[in-house]
Amino acid sequence: MSSSKEIIRCKWVGADPIYVSYHDTEWGVPEHDDQRLFEKIILDGAQAGLSWITILKRREGYRKAFDQFDPEKISRYSDTKIEKLMQDVSIIRNRAKINAAKGNAIAYLALKEEGKTLDEFLWQFVNGKTLQHGRDAKSNLPAATKESEAMSKALRARGFKFVGPTICYAFMQAIGMVNDHTVDCFRHKDLK
Repeated sequence: MSSSKEIIRCKWVGADPIYVSYHDTEWGVPEHDDQRLFEKIILDGAQAGLSWITILKRREGYRKAFDQFDPEKISRYSDTKIEKLMQDVSIIRNRAKINAAKGNAIAYLALKEEGKTLDEFLWQFVNGKTLQHGRDAKSNLPAATKESEAMSKALRARGFKFVGPTICYAFMQAIGMVNDHTVDCFRHKDLK
């Protein structure tokens, strides 16, 4: 008789294969690529008021609708393009969030124009390295932290939208600025 050891994951994952894959391969993995960071800011902003699985299931639709998150293209979206996006069922059709994506592209390009990378700008809030948490239950996860509040304030000062402290903390978790995998989760040790 062979006994196979059950894989333990963070409790929020559940059984949805999309969520399991996201948790196992992406969530909490340090990300430093500006293009991917920009995409994640847009997607996390789209999540406001919704569950992450709602956005995750539409991620490919977002990539197609938003020109693979090319900030140059998004920054030049016309009113006609925005109206077309408002009709696109593959994304969340919220005008404020769509307009925020355009505004965030403009803010991102302004940052680049100053010779700064989004990676350096964002990771400064954790001094360039992942904050290691030893959380034992989802109930211990804060909605925001002093780091996410500082990030939110700095992003908003630069013209970014849908980047409140709670969204920023979810973003920080997703891109590996904090390791919030619970200590019993197999990914916690991998990312420590």
